[in-house]
Amino acid sequence: MTDEKPTKITILGAGLVGTLLAIYLAKRNFDVHVFERRPDFRQANVDIGRSINLAVSDRGWKALEVLGIDQEIRKIAIPMYGRMIHHEDGTVKHQPYGKDNQAIYSISRRYFNETLVNIAENYDNINFHFNEKCWDVNLDDAITHSENTVTGHRLNVKADVIFGADGAFSSVRNAMMKTERYNYSQTYLEHGYKELTIPANVDGMHQISPNALHIWPRGKFMLIALPNDDGTFTCTLFLPFKGEQSFEVLKTPHELQQFFLKTFADVVPLMPNLVKEFFKNPTSSLVSISCYPWCYENNVALIGDAAHSMVPFYGQGMNAGFEDVRILDEIIGKYGNDWSSILEAYQQSRKVNSDAISELARLNFVEMSELVANETFLLRKKIEALIHERYPELWTPLYSMVTFSQLPYAEALEEGNRQNDMMDKIMAIADIENSWQSVDYEPYLSKMY
Repeated sequence: MTDEKPTKITILGAGLVGTLLAIYLAKRNFDVHVFERRPDFRQANVDIGRSINLAVSDRGWKALEVLGIDQEIRKIAIPMYGRMIHHEDGTVKHQPYGKDNQAIYSISRRYFNETLVNIAENYDNINFHFNEKCWDVNLDDAITHSENTVTGHRLNVKADVIFGADGAFSSVRNAMMKTERYNYSQTYLEHGYKELTIPANVDGMHQISPNALHIWPRGKFMLIALPNDDGTFTCTLFLPFKGEQSFEVLKTPHELQQFFLKTFADVVPLMPNLVKEFFKNPTSSLVSISCYPWCYENNVALIGDAAHSMVPFYGQGMNAGFEDVRILDEIIGKYGNDWSSILEAYQQSRKVNSDAISELARLNFVEMSELVANETFLLRKKIEALIHERYPELWTPLYSMVTFSQLPYAEALEEGNRQNDMMDKIMAIADIENSWQSVDYEPYLSKMY
């Protein structure tokens, strides 16, 4: 028998990734302390800010299944089996995400976070500390310095290992950026986003189909809507900050209403609070962040958005963060308490994959805002689906590789690039728009590898 104390872990950030990480570490009997700058967001009067709804896909579910908590989360999630494309002429077309009723799941970030924290608090070796704003991190000694935003009391906490799960503007990463030869970049899109709402019908039901992700693609901008289990939809308007059609020109209720009537006419009757919400809710930025290394020595590491914040257009930000946690847990299982080996293996495994999904997320904005309404693009997707049906062992669509599999993101991107080159050749076939169902695609597939 040993009297050795359990490894003490500090996690900064009680968001989704930080809380999931706490549960994984607690199951390995570590002493886990989670510090969060916000108040306890389970309290009804606490505003945790507005955000784009989450879409949980297979990678996220896998991380939850390992813990045996996926069924609890599914209770507050709504399956979306495809995109519902709303054209300017009022027509609507459905584009399935996959086959055999494959779906991604819409879920409210707040309800998801609250549920995870409630689950985490069932563990005696997890302690949450809310209202604790971290103002510095001593990397060498693994000490976090925080101040309670209510009492003003300052706290210095020594740990064996610190995880920065504190988001895109991480305090832990800020401390790491002061070290020698630290690589960091951030890139903002010219677009911002604003959250709006489609309320429920008077009977509490959804006004439009709840089992789809609704998109109003308009070229350089778009509106999307994801269902909530209370009958509402969380809508997000993606629009340039400046320009002829942008946030800067929508200064009055009349200008806003005319803009929506011209570009999103079918949604206007569904949004009685459009003007009020538009001018009340903040306009937020979209940023991609890349950094390296993710770890400092054998006692500090970044995870989730703190390591790889990405734009939301592939719906993989949270899923990638959850996969970080699951892979990290597998590595801990291999190396035990050898944190030097654990953290090095973790960042080597995850960095290349986070770079890949960040690139895919950036590119998917063009697909969602422009291409989903383009007839040539739609034909291309029909051909890809046909090839997948005929040669399932040779061809899986990129979206399915990313969303409905555990294939590493980097491998999915590499395979997607090969597929894209092949599809360019296929789309150049004379009269392909009429002959696509009778073309022999096997010679093209044989040249891919």
